[in-house]
Amino acid sequence: MSMTNEQLRQLLIEGTPEQIQDAIDNIHPADILDIINNSEEDLNIILPKLPNDVIASIIEEEEDEDKYNLLEPFLKERQKAILEEMSDDEIADLIGELEDEKQIKEVLDNLDSENQDNVKQLLSYEPDTAGGLMSTEFISIHSNNTVLETLWYLQKYAEQDAKYYLYVVDKSKVLKGVIALRDIVTSSFGTKIIDITNPNVKTLFYKDDQEEVANRFIKYGFVMMPVVDEENHLIGVVEVDDVMDVMEDETTEDINLLAGVSGEERVDSTVLESFKSRTPWLIVNLFTAVMAAAVVNQFSATIAKVVSLSAIMSIVTGMGGNAGTQSLTILVRGLSLGEIDHSNAFKIFCKEIMVGVLTGVIIGVIVAIGSMFFAGNPYFGLVAGLAMLLNMVAANLAGFIVPVILRKMNIDPALASGVFVTTVTDCLGFFFFLGLATLFLPLLR
Repeated sequence: MSMTNEQLRQLLIEGTPEQIQDAIDNIHPADILDIINNSEEDLNIILPKLPNDVIASIIEEEEDEDKYNLLEPFLKERQKAILEEMSDDEIADLIGELEDEKQIKEVLDNLDSENQDNVKQLLSYEPDTAGGLMSTEFISIHSNNTVLETLWYLQKYAEQDAKYYLYVVDKSKVLKGVIALRDIVTSSFGTKIIDITNPNVKTLFYKDDQEEVANRFIKYGFVMMPVVDEENHLIGVVEVDDVMDVMEDETTEDINLLAGVSGEERVDSTVLESFKSRTPWLIVNLFTAVMAAAVVNQFSATIAKVVSLSAIMSIVTGMGGNAGTQSLTILVRGLSLGEIDHSNAFKIFCKEIMVGVLTGVIIGVIVAIGSMFFAGNPYFGLVAGLAMLLNMVAANLAGFIVPVILRKMNIDPALASGVFVTTVTDCLGFFFFLGLATLFLPLLR
């Protein structure tokens, strides 16, 4: 029977070391992390009572920027023991968030020479690449070994690092292929590993961007992928749990950027961080609003003669903005997932035009009827309906063209697309509506 959070909290605070040890194997470290993050008092009581390997697991579950806060209170010898239980990639993530050189040196000094080298190597890779995501703790099998020799090796050294799939290398650590554990245990002892190895292994290059890494995991549905260098040496592995974090971060970043907010801002950001994140794009939006106002100003004489135009024109631009945002959201996500390329770009372009025409006709007819009754003039309804149709088509085209052009310019489409699409729909919406109104002016008065 599972424990509630309160029952778990009481056990960790009031339980004896023996009671905690008996229960700890059935408790996920993330559940303990939730408890200690809710109260600094609980953190100070609970964390020192836990075994080093459990503390290491809790630190690994914590956000990268907060990992060191859990490690720092312990004395040096306890820190060293905890770090010995952590994987090298998690230690690299911990160090990567530190800016104090003294703290970085203290953490590195608590590692043995081999782990120091591994961590320093991981820190040399860009954090948002396959190299920055990978772990150097994995099991590789020599291609000239037999099945029997491999089983002996796995029993002696693999422990928890043995996965469903193992990677096969030669003496120079060049990746030769992948082999499933089931193929090892179902083959005769004398079989050479290379004879049952699948050479068609999907790999990641250590410089691959983390978004591309996530897309490949989504495409192939793997739980782990090998990382290689320029000579196809196996240098690490990326596991699906690391990729899940990447997908969450990338999705959050895209949503933020589409709204004109920094990809780094979170709900718990400080006032200053949120101010710096939002203000630049608000200023950009101000200039685009000025552009739209300039278009309206060109038709001030028309508005003065038919005042009721001012009540309808915001509907035309607002609906165009909504349609552009719909198209933009689908296109930006499609580009992010690699779903759009030269083979299907024109087809998607034509689809967006057709969607714009169909939605424009439906919404245009509704707006035309409403505007006709509002002004008591059928020509007023015709102007509003045509303007709505044109702006809906323009919005869908802008939602496609803007992110594609930004991607060609090596600019993140999520970063600025929203501003440009809104500018197009506002400026063209006013131009279509007021321009048509000017043409039909004698019939509107």
